[in-house]
Amino acid sequence: MSSSLCTVVALYGGAGRRASQQGGYKQRAAAQPLAAGGVTEAPPPGPVVSAPRHPDRGGADELVAWKSIRQERWEGLLEVEGKLPLWLDGTYLRNGPGLWDLGEYGFRHLFDGYATLVRVSFRDGQAVGAHRQIESEAYKAAREHGKVCYREFSEVPKPDSFTSLIGQITSLFTGSSLTDNSNTGVVRLGDGRVLCLTETVKGSIVVDPDTLDTVSKFEYDDKLGGLIHSAHPIVTDTEFWTLIPDLIRPGYVVARMDAGSNERQFVGRVDCRGGPAPGWVHSFPVTENYVVVPEMPLRYCAANLLRAEPTPLYKFQWYPDSGSYMHVMCKASGKMVASVEVPPFVTFHFINAYEEKDEEGRVTSIIADCCEHNANTSILDDLRLHNLRSFSGEDVLTDARVGRFRIPLDGSPFGELEAALDPEEHGRGMDMCSINPAHLGKEYRYTYACGARRPCNFPNTLTKIDLVEKTAKNWYEEGAVPSEPYFVPRPGAVEEDDGVAISMVSAKDGSGYALVLDAKTFKEIARANFPYGLPYGLHCCWVPRDK
Repeated sequence: MSSSLCTVVALYGGAGRRASQQGGYKQRAAAQPLAAGGVTEAPPPGPVVSAPRHPDRGGADELVAWKSIRQERWEGLLEVEGKLPLWLDGTYLRNGPGLWDLGEYGFRHLFDGYATLVRVSFRDGQAVGAHRQIESEAYKAAREHGKVCYREFSEVPKPDSFTSLIGQITSLFTGSSLTDNSNTGVVRLGDGRVLCLTETVKGSIVVDPDTLDTVSKFEYDDKLGGLIHSAHPIVTDTEFWTLIPDLIRPGYVVARMDAGSNERQFVGRVDCRGGPAPGWVHSFPVTENYVVVPEMPLRYCAANLLRAEPTPLYKFQWYPDSGSYMHVMCKASGKMVASVEVPPFVTFHFINAYEEKDEEGRVTSIIADCCEHNANTSILDDLRLHNLRSFSGEDVLTDARVGRFRIPLDGSPFGELEAALDPEEHGRGMDMCSINPAHLGKEYRYTYACGARRPCNFPNTLTKIDLVEKTAKNWYEEGAVPSEPYFVPRPGAVEEDDGVAISMVSAKDGSGYALVLDAKTFKEIARANFPYGLPYGLHCCWVPRDK
């Protein structure tokens, strides 16, 4: 069998027998022996969900990164180029929107797509790949009815009548119409459970990292309530921290949860200093002793939430006159220790934070780093699929930098925000970041992120930032769209950058592969090729193999 034919067989087969069991599958598609062309052959059953009728929507030059996944699930042995480290023993998971088409209808925004979980399991120098749609209620309803049934990032169900419109508005306030499409983050909890997340509390879903089965909803056993929360909790082996925005009395509840528990515990509350609503908190940082609560002037907007058609800022509104603030809360007491005004900022993702101390060991300030878009809100509308699919060669990517906040703890009313290094080092593109997890909340030197080689309309490089030398090393492949580089430390490593960075890449030729870079040199070690193209994805985690 030819290599190209093997690829087609692998792409359209291998869905396996569908048998419902707690919302999942009894049997997954088994990995098959390698065919002569080096690509996994798969059994003949067709996909559970048919390929989109117009998979090439957006033009012949459209990158595979912005096309819907062609079937609901697949698994097989991957062809490896190069040599994978033998110590790399575990599972890389990536979550993100991967299905933007429902029959003839196409979603408008990157963040609307239904969640597609991608897995690459590494062992003994080999790699097994898989993907699977997360079985959220929103996805299952859309699959059954062929239309949007829940409120997504920019999409709302189309009301059939005035009565149904009133019902939609009512259900918005109760939360029942909000999506549970957990297409944003994926984290491994301290007790080993793997949780997929989005910004709605109901969109917290437990998955099996081995089969990618949807196991259950993650139900919080407490009375803290809330319809939305940060999409990026801080997770360690012992605890889980999150922020819950209060849209009625503008502020944020800070909560923590012990590993193995489903009960969030109230730690404290931060009242917003600006208004008329809380600033968006997609993510936030912590230090060893403090939680940092950002308050952006990009704030939640009830009027935009109620609109049937999105505005350029979607469910948010820009209130520059409301001020920008950084609040610091003590983890142990829940008391505020600082609240400072800072220059306006726009960020999706904080990188890390740590405490600065004087010669006597007293904490004098907090350093908090983020991927900051120069207070430019246009980044949200830049992520419309039409914009991503219609790159004309003009340099339209919004500039970004490593924004470094310095928050004094001496009672000063103002903090600082400046670039941690010259943004030209990483092409004035900066997002989707990871660090060595051993340095979470501590002083650190390196971060790994997506940067830019211009002209471009989306981050198209991988970059290793050295915050001490204030330099960057960059990886680039023409026409490729890499996703978040996730750092995996080598077992027993002492140096901060001793390990690998893994990124899923959607290539210009329509293929997809898992790229493994030496985190020290930032040179390619190996790539594990999927037999089909992969849509762009968002965030990742690492699940080490049980010994």
